[in-house]
Amino acid sequence: MMNVTMLLCDAATEADGKLYILGGGWSQVAAADTPLNLALAIKLGVPWDETPGQHSFKLALMNLDGELVENPEGDGIQAVGQMDVSRPDTVKQGTDIDVPIAITFNGLRLPVGGYRWELEINDEPVARIPFTVLAAATT
Repeated sequence: MMNVTMLLCDAATEADGKLYILGGGWSQVAAADTPLNLALAIKLGVPWDETPGQHSFKLALMNLDGELVENPEGDGIQAVGQMDVSRPDTVKQGTDIDVPIAITFNGLRLPVGGYRWELEINDEPVARIPFTVLAAATT
């Protein structure tokens, strides 16, 4: 079983096997109907016996009814990709292999309501993280 940690962030990047996170750990954002930039910092622990090898991932934005959220062009808001997970020579046999992933979404316009990001690895659901979009604060 793959170990997964996901964190909602204002910004995240991956470099040299590490995640660099800014403004991480929130579950509410006051940004209804204004462009929202966000990132997901994901750390996978790929089991030794599933390496080396290719793994696919899909990260999708869902509403609370389980429907894929679409952008104004009618495309689902999601990221899909492949990762090649190797076994470093320095890692002891049986150790999970860390795979950091940072995915950024810019300019999302989401109405007030509840949402969740759902992560699939090799077409299997492995994690989800809910969040709420609140009305933008007025001054």
